[in-house]
Amino acid sequence: MSEQEIFGKGTWIDKLAHELLEREKTLGRSLELLRVESGLGASGVPHIGSLGDAVRAYGVKLALENYGFKSELIAYSDDLDGLRKIPEGFPDDLEKHIAKPVSLIPDPYGCHESYGMHMSSILLDGLDKMGIKYEFRRAKDTYKNGLLKDQIHTILQNSAKIGDKISELVGQEKYQKFLPYFPVCSNCDRLYTAEAFEYLENEKKVRYKCHDTEISSKMIKGCGHDGEADITKDLGKLAWKVEFAARWAAFDIRFEAYGKDIMDSVKVNDWVSDEILNFPHPHHVKYEMFLDKGGKKISKSLGNVVTGQKWMEFGSPKSILLLLYKRITGARELGFEDIPSLMNEYNELEDIFFGKIKVDNEAKLIKSKGLYEYVNLLNPPKQPSIHVNYRLLVELAKMFKENRTERVMKKLLDYGVIKNPDPQIEKLIELAGNFADEFDQQEKAQVDMDESAKKVLKLLVDALNAEDEPEDIQNTIYQIAKSNGVEPKDFFRILYQIILGTSRGPKIGPLITDIGRKKVAKTVSEYI
Repeated sequence: MSEQEIFGKGTWIDKLAHELLEREKTLGRSLELLRVESGLGASGVPHIGSLGDAVRAYGVKLALENYGFKSELIAYSDDLDGLRKIPEGFPDDLEKHIAKPVSLIPDPYGCHESYGMHMSSILLDGLDKMGIKYEFRRAKDTYKNGLLKDQIHTILQNSAKIGDKISELVGQEKYQKFLPYFPVCSNCDRLYTAEAFEYLENEKKVRYKCHDTEISSKMIKGCGHDGEADITKDLGKLAWKVEFAARWAAFDIRFEAYGKDIMDSVKVNDWVSDEILNFPHPHHVKYEMFLDKGGKKISKSLGNVVTGQKWMEFGSPKSILLLLYKRITGARELGFEDIPSLMNEYNELEDIFFGKIKVDNEAKLIKSKGLYEYVNLLNPPKQPSIHVNYRLLVELAKMFKENRTERVMKKLLDYGVIKNPDPQIEKLIELAGNFADEFDQQEKAQVDMDESAKKVLKLLVDALNAEDEPEDIQNTIYQIAKSNGVEPKDFFRILYQIILGTSRGPKIGPLITDIGRKKVAKTVSEYI
């Protein structure tokens, strides 16, 4: 990477903010306030991917501020969206509310004013815990207060042109027959069953009929009601194919990221924004979806959801920020088993930032330091935290169920890993303990080794499995390596990688004794 290619703090976030600024200057728009937006779905349980949308938009906001511009993040909850299916684990009783806007459905748990607010609050709680600052806006209030009424009017006036363009761009013909606006049926409160077929321009009303419609491959009965809805005060919402455009124009949005799954919607919205509403569409970046470890898309309805709240039972908020700020392109398989390596990677970044680890490559050094600063929301600490290898903590936590914190702390002191007990370490022991209790298997570490190393590992497994316990495990390992032509220090490194996922750690003999030699033998044998 040459000098002139390094933007801001050297990350993809800085590059994106730089591109956005260049585009805004070309468009000649005011740079007084640069708003970025993140849409929050409120119909299902928000997962790490939903959080990611807002967290990344916030990263761009920070980068813009770092360049000296004022910026803010709008977190927009689409709580007028209709419920399409019941998320895994939610009461079946919700069936009767299918196709109703989620802000009109009672909260099944009785803690929020609606189902939609219940879901939004889970996401906002996740953002709060990570220190993300945002302005929260709800679809229900946005429409009720008529904030999009001018955009809706212009879109409906041009509905024939838009319908043809949607058909041309993405092959969907529905909007050549119906308006891209769904009123909420005044008789049954359903959204997608009420299809609008005529716009009465002078009265700013749509005429609609509520009839059977297919939602998520299921027929939903309409009530047959013929009605009229006033776009300025009755509840209803624009179709997704045009709604983003209306929001961008009304809120003056300059950046919004989007997932690969809504590419078609974004394509149409960009055109509507540019050509119908005369508002140059915001700068975009497309990201891939998170997949579960089986390669399936993480989805609210599949129930394979990795939520921010669950993640924070095992890992720090910074481990999520690191996951989301590391990179934006490429599909990634994601599971809780990624937490140990992210926790350790954060420590490594911190060591690079504070100069404890030397990095010769200048571009890599700038990027690593920049990433560390973004993970700390551009407010890095004045001094590093105390580092303990997370996998070591998990291994120790597995040994002690009773008085876990003090007993693990004592082991860390015995090993010389820490000098004094510390509340920071107590919190880490608690997280690693939760991880140890919940997950049996740790992710298998990637270890590079040749045939001679595998041979020595096999001899070690035999020694650890022997009836009589080796007198001095440390010395046994040393002798096995030495007498079989493998450098002892290289062999110790391989063992640390297998047991702790890192290249160094506390004295390995006592550690193996504490974990249990048979247990370690079983782990090591998987690598042979």
